[in-house]
Amino acid sequence: MKIARVRVTPVAVCNPPLLNSGGLHSPYTVRSIIEVEADNGLVGLGETFADRMVLDRLNSVRESLVGLSPFDVNALRRITQSGTPPSGAEAFRFMPGSWNGNPTDAKIFGAFEAAFLDLQARCLGIPLCELLGGAVRQQVPFSAYLFFKYSAQYVRHVDPEYAEYDPWGEVLTVDQLVAEAQRMIDLYGFRSIKVKAGVLTPQEDVACIKALRKRFPAHPIRLDTNAAWSQDTARRMAELLDGDLEYYEDPTPGLGGMADLHLATGLPMATNMVVTDFDEFRRNLAVNGVQVILGDHHYWGGLRATQQLASMCEMFDIELSMHSNCHLGISLMTMTHVAAAIPNLTYACDTHYPWFTEDLLQGGRVPIRDGSVAVQNLPGMGVDLDPKALAEMHQQYLRCGLSGRDDAAQMRKFKPDWERKKPRF
Repeated sequence: MKIARVRVTPVAVCNPPLLNSGGLHSPYTVRSIIEVEADNGLVGLGETFADRMVLDRLNSVRESLVGLSPFDVNALRRITQSGTPPSGAEAFRFMPGSWNGNPTDAKIFGAFEAAFLDLQARCLGIPLCELLGGAVRQQVPFSAYLFFKYSAQYVRHVDPEYAEYDPWGEVLTVDQLVAEAQRMIDLYGFRSIKVKAGVLTPQEDVACIKALRKRFPAHPIRLDTNAAWSQDTARRMAELLDGDLEYYEDPTPGLGGMADLHLATGLPMATNMVVTDFDEFRRNLAVNGVQVILGDHHYWGGLRATQQLASMCEMFDIELSMHSNCHLGISLMTMTHVAAAIPNLTYACDTHYPWFTEDLLQGGRVPIRDGSVAVQNLPGMGVDLDPKALAEMHQQYLRCGLSGRDDAAQMRKFKPDWERKKPRF
């Protein structure tokens, strides 16, 4: 069996006006959909970022994959290793996404590796997680991911590209955030909660956690400021939140700052910002900066690298969860299969998926029930593309004109004097 065709299709998905310490989400998120088709007609799927650099690199190597065996992952690695250092990494200090400490090569390899492995599993007629060693859990838990947000009515007067349909409304107060949590838990059955903080004042963020703890006493709660708080602020808020948090995610900038904060408070520190590759993993061991790593196959270098990360975490007594991109169903199912095959997945995974209403899968969106996504006994990742939906979302990409993400620029449309800075408080 050989690879006959490789297709990379950029798409855009409607994005609600979610707020974070780096600014405001644009009306669309752009993603790349990868199809690796074998000469027997089977197709393996992948999904990753569609920032211009990533998309250009995907397209620059895809033709070189034609003629390979989909089992020849070593050849894929050779082809995707350009040796070119990454650029544009500055944005990651403020808002993680496609840019981080990892070279772009890791993202390109990881994107195609997911499609190669999906195709391998389809060829063998087994679920993807079985190819990864077998499922240790059939239901993979995810967390309710809460955001502060503007209403569609408010943002559309400045940027009419935002969708009119907005089932969540404005969320800028404690009561509104608790109502958002209630709705998300009612819809999806989530059993843990994550709050994207760093938008309101630290005191208001603490009030939100206290209110959520009172309303949902059995739900573990995480707080993620994307490093918006200074060391002093993070320490003072930790004292107020004593006993309320499952873990403290990126409360303050830098590995050293996290180490100092852990030493001072005893709270477990979690990150998807300062430990994003194996070099940083080694540095973290020396300082004990974070005790929970949020892996992400999109930028750690694929599914096997994520399993390697899990093994390293087990060896060094570091706990593990998974970070979420603004992703569609292909990425969600890829996350689900690798999470199903990792024994030491300590915490429920993150996902943005409930915030989107669109997808491009046959049969519609991936169901989330009782806070979990099920691993189905189907070949590969168990989902297939809807060609019509793919074409429509590609046209949406062409219409929207976005080639990346800049939350700060989007925020300045509403607050011209807004500045991106870290720490903010």
